[in-house]
Parts: sequence; C-alpha cells; structure tokens
Amino acid sequence: MIMPLINGLKITLKHMFMKPVTLQYPDERPNVAPNFRGLHALKVSHNNAKCVACYLCPTVCPAKCITVEAGEDANHDKYAAVYEIDMLRCIFCGYCVEACPVDALKMTQTFELANYKREDFIFTKQALLEKK
Repeated sequence: MIMPLINGLKITLKHMFMKPVTLQYPDERPNVAPNFRGLHALKVSHNNAKCVACYLCPTVCPAKCITVEAGEDANHDKYAAVYEIDMLRCIFCGYCVEACPVDALKMTQTFELANYKREDFIFTKQALLEKK
C-alpha cells in the first residue's frame, strides 16, 4: 500500500530537479525544421518579381487559394499584375513551389501568421515580395 506512494514521490522528486523542456515563447524562439513550409514569398530578379504569370501555381493548388492575373509590359513580356494567396484556404502543401517553371515562389520559415481580421490573411504581391 505504501510502496506505490513512495515510487510516485520518487518520480515527482526526480522531475523537480530536471531541466524544463518548455520554451518561454516570445523570448525563446523554437528551432524550425529545415523543410518547414511556412509563409510563401515571391523571389525577386532585377528589381521585379520573377513570376511570369504562367498560371501553373493556381492550377496545381488543391485548395484553389492562389489568384493570378497577367499583365504585359512595354517589351511584351508577361508578368503577374495581381498575385494573391488566401492563407485561410492554403494547406501549405508546397505544390505551387514545385510547379513553378521559373522558380519564382518559395516557402519561408515564417510560422507566425496570426491576425484579427480575415482580410489580413489575403497576402498580395507586395506583401509576398522577398525582402533583401
């Protein structure tokens, strides 16, 4: 009868002197896995987004969360005039990154995507442009 109580107390005392495993989140940042798929980013080449508006990323997206509208510049080159991702619908599968023929899209290590309004979860081209 008393033996299980003593064994329980031994376990409790052993854990009281161990190093805690809890992270104090805002102060201590967690280590994110190298292959983590977080927030999307559009890559930049020659001060412009590399996206050529080929429509492969919205086509391959299973959640249909990507909106692309093509534009044409003075040299008759296509570019993405509108590029939006609705993060509330995105399932972070990475198919859009794999489908891109010009390697214009990547997934970053950013995992803090909390907001208060639904409109803030629609990331536009300007918000997705890669910061240098």
